[in-house]
Amino acid sequence: MTADVKRVYAFGKDADGNNVTEGNKDMKYILGGKGANLAEMAVIGLPVPPGFTITCQTCMEYANADNTWPEGALDEIEQYRLDLERRIGKKIGDAEDPLLVSVRSGAPMSMPGMMDTVLNLGLNDQSINGLIKHTDNPRFSWDSYRRFIQMFSNVVMGLDGDLFENAINAKKIVRGVKSDADLTAEDMQELVEEFKTIFSENVSAEEYPSLVVDGKVSFPQNPDTQLRLAIEAVFGSWNNPRATLYRKQNKIADDLGTAVNVQCMVFGNKGETSATGVAFTRNPANGEKEFYGDYLVNAQGEDVVAGIRNTSPIAELKHVDGLQKAGAELEEVFVTLENHYRDMCDIEFTIEQGKLWMLQTRVGKRTAAAALHIAIEMVKEGLITKEEAVCRVDPEQLDQLLHPQFDKNAEYDVLARGLNASPGAAVGEAVFSAADAVAAEAEGRKCVLVRWETNPDDLAGMIAAEGILTSHGGKTSHAAVIARGMGAPCVCGVEALRIDAEKKEAVVSGTDTVIHEGDMISIDGTTGIVVLGAVELVMPELSGDLDVILEWADEFRRLGVRANADNPADAELSRSFGAEGIGLDRTEHMFLGDRKQIIQTFILNEDSAVREKAVNELFEAQTGDFYGMFKAMDGLPVIVRLLDPPLHEFLESPRALDVEIAKLEAAGGDVKTIAEKRKLMEQIDAMSEANPMLGLRGCRLGIVYPILPVMQVRAIATAAANLKKEGLDPKPEVMIPLVSTVKELEKLRKVAVDTINEVAAEAGVELDIPVGTMIELPRAAVTADEIATQADFFSFGTNDLTQTTFGFSRDDVEAEFVPQYLAEKLLPYNPFATIDPGVAKLVKIGVELGHEGNPNLVCGVCGEHGGDPDSVKMFHKIGLDYVSCSPYRVPLARLAAAQAALADK
Repeated sequence: MTADVKRVYAFGKDADGNNVTEGNKDMKYILGGKGANLAEMAVIGLPVPPGFTITCQTCMEYANADNTWPEGALDEIEQYRLDLERRIGKKIGDAEDPLLVSVRSGAPMSMPGMMDTVLNLGLNDQSINGLIKHTDNPRFSWDSYRRFIQMFSNVVMGLDGDLFENAINAKKIVRGVKSDADLTAEDMQELVEEFKTIFSENVSAEEYPSLVVDGKVSFPQNPDTQLRLAIEAVFGSWNNPRATLYRKQNKIADDLGTAVNVQCMVFGNKGETSATGVAFTRNPANGEKEFYGDYLVNAQGEDVVAGIRNTSPIAELKHVDGLQKAGAELEEVFVTLENHYRDMCDIEFTIEQGKLWMLQTRVGKRTAAAALHIAIEMVKEGLITKEEAVCRVDPEQLDQLLHPQFDKNAEYDVLARGLNASPGAAVGEAVFSAADAVAAEAEGRKCVLVRWETNPDDLAGMIAAEGILTSHGGKTSHAAVIARGMGAPCVCGVEALRIDAEKKEAVVSGTDTVIHEGDMISIDGTTGIVVLGAVELVMPELSGDLDVILEWADEFRRLGVRANADNPADAELSRSFGAEGIGLDRTEHMFLGDRKQIIQTFILNEDSAVREKAVNELFEAQTGDFYGMFKAMDGLPVIVRLLDPPLHEFLESPRALDVEIAKLEAAGGDVKTIAEKRKLMEQIDAMSEANPMLGLRGCRLGIVYPILPVMQVRAIATAAANLKKEGLDPKPEVMIPLVSTVKELEKLRKVAVDTINEVAAEAGVELDIPVGTMIELPRAAVTADEIATQADFFSFGTNDLTQTTFGFSRDDVEAEFVPQYLAEKLLPYNPFATIDPGVAKLVKIGVELGHEGNPNLVCGVCGEHGGDPDSVKMFHKIGLDYVSCSPYRVPLARLAAAQAALADK
């Protein structure tokens, strides 16, 4: 970028009351969400403290140049700072009447709490006198200076916040008071000096030579230095660990950068006619049309979201003495913003001595239940169309509605109650730190993270935990906002809990109960209750608002949605979720349990009579399996994949068998038994392959052991014939796996068709059973025109197609090096979670060539990508006929398919 590129944009009014705003809400990729919406609020006439925004692109220029400012950027910032001073009629750092500013981050995509903020910038040893003189409030002034030094030291310089909190606590002990609010102006003035000493003793002179005065580091007194360092810190926070993790979790690109908003400070801590709060124009938990949120009288904004003080509900604000007018005006602003954005808005505001100021708005984050309800209600209100409503709901969010809930019939005693901050229920061991939550997940233990209040550094633990429980904070606290965003159950503000994180325990006030680390606890984020012990959980049913949205989605989508299921129970569940058939019935899953011995007998015996007997037993079992599946899906297609994995997967583990033999020998075991075990070991060794996933499996297995596909197809056809005789309408389809050449499919298709015809003749019924194949090898995709001449349908197995395209072994690489590849940006995302463009190109080639070979070919996908919303949208573009996914992903796929279709309009 060149030096003449515009990097700074003004918002708000000038000294004459003229609006000089240069941006709007459509510029979020330049100004960030916060900057764009500040500009928009100023444009529509809402009271916004003036300021300016430094662009996201400047952040990335700075970061990509190894934290070096692009040419001309600092000069442009200086020009806008001087302009802001002219507009306000005050100067930053002025000893008579200083202008104070906030420095806040604002990325294009909302990332609540992930990046940094500095308040009260511009205070120094001279301007503090001007603030005292102007406000006639020494305590407020010294408290503001104290807050600024503390926040600047922590956010900008990276000092441990406990250094300052410990000093405050020590001061309270000396003064014999319990609350910060009980400290006097003189106490705050003394803390300012203590804080400056802490700063001097803990900031490196080598790293910050510009801060060295008279041989030692001093807190910066120059406002220009304060501002530059604060802006650099906000830019730097784009790449802090919690922001990076949040972007990874929410699929936000790393190259967007964050804007920086420099804005005139307004103060909610100037006494009982001042307040600050966070609010939503509707309830973000359930979507009800009510003003929802929290406020604190005589506080700054960070106090609300930090959860340090327990808040009051926003509905009470207009009834508080001295705040009635501002409270009523705020409700008018709610209506204005919702009508303007045509969506639920999240709002931050401050009231300074009775005057309302808007500090931020954005389209508010909400739970899945709220998203559905708000979308439907706004259609009824005429604010949006049905198409917009369908596009308003994030498919990934629907997972929240499929999360467990407490069983209605379960008996339990409520231990404590808090705020129902994020719906769903969780059961797990109590852990008291993010690190312990991460460790528990790594060991396979389910846990609930118990904290006084979470902060952004706890994000990894919040992700690892089944649910989150805090003793402080409101419904807009960090814990509540983050939990709702990622669909984790959360109960906040359980004041009865006295948490001791060091001892890893929580005492429940008024009882003898102590929750220790490792104790099982249950939380219900829908009702806000906490239970000691494990409560039985149940999955909810699809109904109400979700049904409405999915019915609307079905009106617009072109892609069909099927499910992957291997038993009647999963098939019925899939059907209840709206699946239009079974896209993948993995028959190998039917060979486990008691039947494993039968398939082992087949594999390990050379005697054809013994093998035939084993196959006959499997036929009887498989016929019953398919009967149940086809009956559950009566009238809908069920694609049955013939046996796919290598046969040795059904045998004993050679390692375990080797250990068993060694123990028998060491214990002087029966010689005959040992000999039999050794023979078995030799047979297993003889069947081992260097690369079994590319060895004797799939269609190759059916060619080498033709008795197996005959048995399976006969079972499929027999089950279908039996159901037809009962008056039902079974629609099975036979899928031959891992085909790489047309000759393979031609051979096995003939086996299948001949067997189907034999059963039909024997049963005296007509059977129309399509025969197709699974495209999961690159060669199959690029020769699909040939293969399609022998296929009624293609089902793209994108799991194996991804493995064979990349040359990755999924079971190995996802743990071994995919995380490193993602961290080093060698891969943009995990290709086993979201379809890779290269793999998608093979699917596209396969579809196009397949239709050349067979114009009536039906094409679908049956890998887990079929339930990934981003992948579903790609499959829509490719022109597939359907996707198939796990049962609980069916609603997501239905919604994503509709959104893909609407995006084409």
